[in-house]
Amino acid sequence: MSHFNADCKFAEGLLANTELEDASRSLKAIAHPLRLQILCKLGSEEVSVQDIVESVGTSQSNISQHLGVMRDKGVLASRKVANRVFYRIEDLAVRRLVGEKSAQRKPH
Repeated sequence: MSHFNADCKFAEGLLANTELEDASRSLKAIAHPLRLQILCKLGSEEVSVQDIVESVGTSQSNISQHLGVMRDKGVLASRKVANRVFYRIEDLAVRRLVGEKSAQRKPH
């Protein structure tokens, strides 16, 4: 049994309507400078691993490890086309954090 009220949700802000467990999982997955840099590159786009490597400036194996962590935690989604892998931000709260326009809440 959890030691906090799992029914609690953020009422406002970038994490609005996000379950605590989901918010915690996502924040842990992105809490690394290189992962934040990758998210900045992705923004609202779908980007190939090679483009991320070129943009961020580290090895492909290093980028792939960080992408894997975020994919496994549900932050990113990927698809393969021939020999290229493309990533996009899947988690709505993370899309809000990096400023994707379509993820912003519409006023009521």
